[in-house]
Amino acid sequence: MKIHEYQAKQILARFGVTTPRGDVAYTAEEARSVAERLGSTVVVKAQIHAGGRGKAGGIEVARDSKEAERLAHEMLGRKLVTLQTGAEGRVVRRVLVEEGLEIARELYLGIVIDRSLARPVVMASSEGGVEIEIVAAEHPEKILKEYIDPAVGFQSFQARKLAFGLGLDAALVNEATRFFTAIYRAFEATDASLVEINPLVVTRDGRLLALDAKMNFDDNALSRHKDIRELRDLDEEDPLEVKASNYNLSYIRLDGNVGCMVNGAGLAMATMDLIQYAGGRPANFLDVGGGASEEQVRRGFEIILSDPNVRAVLVNIFGGIMRCDIVASGVVAAARSLGVRVPVVVRLEGTNVELGQTILRESGLNFTVARGMKDAAEKVVTLAGQK
Repeated sequence: MKIHEYQAKQILARFGVTTPRGDVAYTAEEARSVAERLGSTVVVKAQIHAGGRGKAGGIEVARDSKEAERLAHEMLGRKLVTLQTGAEGRVVRRVLVEEGLEIARELYLGIVIDRSLARPVVMASSEGGVEIEIVAAEHPEKILKEYIDPAVGFQSFQARKLAFGLGLDAALVNEATRFFTAIYRAFEATDASLVEINPLVVTRDGRLLALDAKMNFDDNALSRHKDIRELRDLDEEDPLEVKASNYNLSYIRLDGNVGCMVNGAGLAMATMDLIQYAGGRPANFLDVGGGASEEQVRRGFEIILSDPNVRAVLVNIFGGIMRCDIVASGVVAAARSLGVRVPVVVRLEGTNVELGQTILRESGLNFTVARGMKDAAEKVVTLAGQK
């Protein structure tokens, strides 16, 4: 789950991470009020779940409260298009108004899970304010890394090593050690999957502040964090993904034209790989789970077909806990109720597979029953290309 910058800063501040003074505003008048309270120069920042806002005009400096009001008025309700939003962009529904700072240096600090080593890694770079992907591609030597043993935690010597590696003045090393440690505490305590401070700034008066903040959280741990779960902004999520979550379905929208309904994440990934190998592009990842009901299968089918880019659907089910006849009944019910107008290829294997195939064949609907995964992928890619 993602949250807004201002929300991430509120969480980090609880753990002792220093952030600029500021507040969120939902109207231009509120933005002016916040600016008046802060005084002098302020920065107005559009709040959307995407990076690259500055280059898209989503971060602007205001010299006084009237200018802050004008900038907020221009941003609110506007569709902001960045490299991360895609062409569809995101509508700005709130802005963050913060104090202006005199910046001496811009640095980078981030924490993610290195899944190949099964442990967190703290990354730092002197190239702050730049996308870390660009730094990694052009100057990998400028990314410092400290791997954390979860049983031991982030140690002070590791924080000092990063501070010296960034070339911070000796007078700032102790403050940086405290700052880095506070960020790791926030990462660990909230079950975050990512914390990114870009830029982490050193001000001219020698302070360290998180000028920007991004936090993502492990969805599987949200049951332990009701306060974080309540920060979810459905306006920032794909409507189909929100709908799928309401039915306990794992759905991610992609940019292809072959809809996929599969049970099991591993099988779903393999199915998408086979579609790519056959020359097609998957339109989604949809895992209905090992024990989905007929109703969940019908709902999953409905979500797939709600994507106008879908030109054919592949249903690939291995019947273990989920019986093939249940899947077949759900697919038939969905096809009848939704008036399916795209080709549907079904590959079933496992428990009650013969009964499932019989249900499909006797439905009177135009299903293509595949003999195996490779055959299914080839058939659905061909059918998707014919429309």
